[in-house]
Amino acid sequence: MRVQSLTLAAAGAALLAPTTLPATAAAPVAFVRPQAGPAALREGDVRAADLLAKVRDCTPVSRGRYRSDDGERATIPVCGAKEAVYWKADLDIDCDGQAGARCNARTDPLFSSMTAFQQSDGRYLNAEQLPYIVVPAASPLWNHRDHGIRGGSVAAVVYRDRVQYAVVGDVGPHDIIGEASYATAKGLGIRTDPRGGGTDTGVTYIVFKDSQVKPIEDHAAAVETGQRLARLFVQGAVERPGS
Repeated sequence: MRVQSLTLAAAGAALLAPTTLPATAAAPVAFVRPQAGPAALREGDVRAADLLAKVRDCTPVSRGRYRSDDGERATIPVCGAKEAVYWKADLDIDCDGQAGARCNARTDPLFSSMTAFQQSDGRYLNAEQLPYIVVPAASPLWNHRDHGIRGGSVAAVVYRDRVQYAVVGDVGPHDIIGEASYATAKGLGIRTDPRGGGTDTGVTYIVFKDSQVKPIEDHAAAVETGQRLARLFVQGAVERPGS
């Protein structure tokens, strides 16, 4: 992870703040041997090539460009279509939320026990189990909420010939883009080590406007909704109310 994602405690007025939970005490950083890339999963019947063909061109909706990492040049615009917003960036590993065997203060020196959004039971999200992506905090550069993007919005994340459906689950720095959960990286076959994993390039994030999965942790619902919206997006069709 290049920088710690913003939690609601840090985002302040940018999001509706949940009940504050005690932060997990920092533990000594232990060496973790880098992991090999996991086997990729395939979700849905919409091909990566068809989705990528729809986002080949970019009509910027951001007022400027984002950095892929702290200290890098700002080169990444957020692009817009009628049905979705999208960007092409790297993928850094977000391990925040519930601590587990792979995501905790020992494996990730920037680990936070909170995510910007919470499960239906009030707990923060589980990065090891739930495919989610991170959007930049609302700012004059770009405000995701102006485009119908919120916690639980559905995204298709494309890497090479793979498509992973995910939800918007966390909020990051206002000037950096390109981050997703451990589970998202695992599903795409990207190395998941939070300290040395991820990929520097080649990931496309397509977030469907005015979509939302409830409860946010229902990944099966995200896949079902994502497949439907991805088909419509590829076909150039518009979803009718109630369909």
